[in-house]
Amino acid sequence: MHKAADRIRNVALVGHRGTGKTSLHEAILFQAGVINRLGTIVDGTTVSDTDPDEKARQMSISLAVSSFQWLERKVNLLDTPGDPSFIADALGALRVCESAVFVVDAVMGVEVHTNRLWERATELDLARLIFVNMLDRERADFFRALDSLKTAFGPHVVATEIPIGSEQDVSGVIDLVDMKAYAYDGAARDNCSEIEIPASEAERAQEYREKLMDEVCEVSDALMERYLEGEEISHAEIVDALKEGTNHGKIFPVVCGVATRNLGTSRLLDAIVEDLPSPVKHGSLRLGDVELQPSEEAELFAYVFKTRADPFAGRINLLRVYQGVMCADSHVVNSHAHARERIGQLLEFAGKDVRHVAEFGPGDIGAVAKLKETRAGDWLGARDEPIEMPGLRLPAPVMAFAVAPRNRGDEDKVFSSLRRLQEEDPTIDLHRDQQTREQIVAGLSQVHVEVIVDRLRERFGVEVTLKPPRVPYQETIRGSARAHGRHKKQSGGRGQFGDCQIVIEPLEDSQGFEFVDKIKGGVIPSSFIPAVEKGVREAMEAGVLAGYPVKDVRVSLLDGAHHSVDSSEIAFKLAGLQAMKQALREADPVLLEPIMLVILSVPESAVGEVIGDLNSRRGRPQGMEPVGTMTEIRAEVPMAEVLAYAPDLRSITGGQGEYTLEFLRYEEVPEQLAQRVVDRAGEERAASHA
Repeated sequence: MHKAADRIRNVALVGHRGTGKTSLHEAILFQAGVINRLGTIVDGTTVSDTDPDEKARQMSISLAVSSFQWLERKVNLLDTPGDPSFIADALGALRVCESAVFVVDAVMGVEVHTNRLWERATELDLARLIFVNMLDRERADFFRALDSLKTAFGPHVVATEIPIGSEQDVSGVIDLVDMKAYAYDGAARDNCSEIEIPASEAERAQEYREKLMDEVCEVSDALMERYLEGEEISHAEIVDALKEGTNHGKIFPVVCGVATRNLGTSRLLDAIVEDLPSPVKHGSLRLGDVELQPSEEAELFAYVFKTRADPFAGRINLLRVYQGVMCADSHVVNSHAHARERIGQLLEFAGKDVRHVAEFGPGDIGAVAKLKETRAGDWLGARDEPIEMPGLRLPAPVMAFAVAPRNRGDEDKVFSSLRRLQEEDPTIDLHRDQQTREQIVAGLSQVHVEVIVDRLRERFGVEVTLKPPRVPYQETIRGSARAHGRHKKQSGGRGQFGDCQIVIEPLEDSQGFEFVDKIKGGVIPSSFIPAVEKGVREAMEAGVLAGYPVKDVRVSLLDGAHHSVDSSEIAFKLAGLQAMKQALREADPVLLEPIMLVILSVPESAVGEVIGDLNSRRGRPQGMEPVGTMTEIRAEVPMAEVLAYAPDLRSITGGQGEYTLEFLRYEEVPEQLAQRVVDRAGEERAASHA
């Protein structure tokens, strides 16, 4: 049988890269009895970082889900990547959980990515608990980290525990709610024992207990009034007020420990089930006119929040049941594809083990394999109800590469494999550039694209090469020119003859192309005029400067001649092509480059350096304005200058800067730069013909 919704806790483990989320996930599973030994990041033996690329980079790349029991509650714990390149999984996890545990490094305090995730958690109205990790590191300071948290997230961040000792001498924690101390000896499951609060810590414990009471009593006016009048507040009242405040974002409890030593893990697990809300406590989900209640009696609605691409098992869809009960060997309706799907086996993850379960109740999280039409973002329900989850605001991919198969004949396999990876990670952009005819894959960073390539090789056996994408330059003309094209060929029997005269001139306001028929007297029969236009268009596909497409030209067909026997469509097409190439050479051709609108979000302290860097890239800042704690800068920059901008911006802003790119228009390339592009294009053509 499924667990009742009020006995479930859905918790996302989030934070900046390197704060120890995966180690904490490992310690939690060990303490809960899911695994029998603590794996380590260094050895590549953790249960959540199992992919070869995760082990090689010693970082989480994909979301890992684990379900276990603690104090008669079911906990669905979602360990998320901390690197901003893989933020899609973290945001997807936050959306289907009621709570989040933010993991913070006791040395570094609040870091960039933690701030961004906190903002999303605030938007989603999630209950939040903070775990200050790595207390045993050199220069680790819980109280400095606590001040950092208060500065970043406001005064309602409050310690419910403080450590005993510091750095390598940290030995336990003091619970400020119960005013009890706990010592930890070794890393075994039974390593925790209750002790007297050490005399050296008693005064500090009392100080932080009072700070906790101030926050707890603010949850209720009646409680605050009694507290200010000096009345005794019972333990039960404190616990209830702490739970209520945590659920509604009025209090953000801070606990602490050392994940790699299993220090504080048991206390954290108690806090997760006691202080964080269940799906019932957190309330219903309203989507348009539909309100989903965590009720067993209501009809089924489940949301698919993650699709995994497995070369052997096919697609595995992770889902959250919002209403009703999902049973194995049943049928549901995909409201996006408007198709019936058969639910075969329901899966539940526990470390490296996968369990088959009979059903998932309301509020539960699990997985189902081998659905034909279902992808991340789809709803599965008892009926075809057109409901939509609000879209994720994902950062735009900015690091683009042209991708090509290493082995001839693998083109289709590369494309289909990339599509499957894109189902798993919506921040991957995959498209074909119509002008350069290159297959483009783009991600959020260099590391992101490298991971895509690694997964193509590891999962699908496809080797690819990457190179910077070509800038889609274009050509146009600044002047007018008249040209004559004649195609005449006689080789016995019927010959070929076509003759035309054209005038070309610039078109204003980027109108593309215009062909004007000014033939009079039938010197060129009307049936051959489309052939002339076809030849003109073909000549425009590869301009005379560097072989790039030509745009913004008006071509007028003025005169010509034909032969009653030898003239044909192909002859007039070749005459038109010849005339157009000649005219382009004489009409003052110029090279055009794409101009992008770059919208940057950077810290105020980096604005000057960012603008200076944009100027060095031929950028033109268009304005700036404060947005929250950051400054938004808008600038117009040539595409050629921002193909590999992401690492530079990250370096300038200390990892805090983000940007998006949007095509604006084409502009003329400065003469000295245009010559370089022309020379390079000539070298490439020569190399291809060699």
